[in-house]
Amino acid sequence: MTYYKRATRTLGMALCVGSATLSQHAMAQSAGSTTLSVGWLHVAPQGNATPLVVESVGGVMVNKEMTGSGAHATSTDTMGITTEYYVTDNVGAALLFGLPLKVNLVGDGTLQHYGTLGSTRPMPPALVFRYHLFSAAAKFRPFIGLGVNYTWFTQVRATNSQFITDSFGPGGSAHATLSSSWNPVFEVGANYSLGKHWSVGATLNYIPVKTKLTLYGQTATGTQIVSKSTLRLYPLSAFLNVAYTF
Repeated sequence: MTYYKRATRTLGMALCVGSATLSQHAMAQSAGSTTLSVGWLHVAPQGNATPLVVESVGGVMVNKEMTGSGAHATSTDTMGITTEYYVTDNVGAALLFGLPLKVNLVGDGTLQHYGTLGSTRPMPPALVFRYHLFSAAAKFRPFIGLGVNYTWFTQVRATNSQFITDSFGPGGSAHATLSSSWNPVFEVGANYSLGKHWSVGATLNYIPVKTKLTLYGQTATGTQIVSKSTLRLYPLSAFLNVAYTF
């Protein structure tokens, strides 16, 4: 009987400790908590550019397509940062951003021999609403997300001197712009808890981004030449991170 009482007390204490530990763990990703994630972000564009169309020469509309011309954006890496607020135990609002990244535009088709034509630094922050599966106490929590992104481009540059010379003649110059846009964000991912505050995670998201490229050229004699193309980026991004939950 004494052994039974001791065993019962021991089991009761263990259950109390286990329940306390579980409730502390549940607080890590539960309603009202905030998670900050930092890690490696790899951005891999999946699309390409439509052929360049020479829209005007010296102010005169020509709309002449450069048949066979094309381009694509290169993959790039940067540090990603995500902060998420848990509205409920299962629903969170996440802000996705990262350090500025550099993307090169490489020629395809008749422009392939030029290699890199130019570069830009896109800024693609996003707001995503996530639904986390399982309970807040679960160590492994997959999630799906749907949100909105606004992408704009800075430091858009035509950097290939041979392309500029061949297009606008010796002594010619060029600069370019890329249009901004609102885009949907589709996301899947998972977090694995290492303790009350720390966790690791992986996220994959897709953003169907299209942007209008406008190339402004000028010959040595001052004649303006305007060309346009549609650049389909469609980036697929992988984010591996370490997170801390407050």
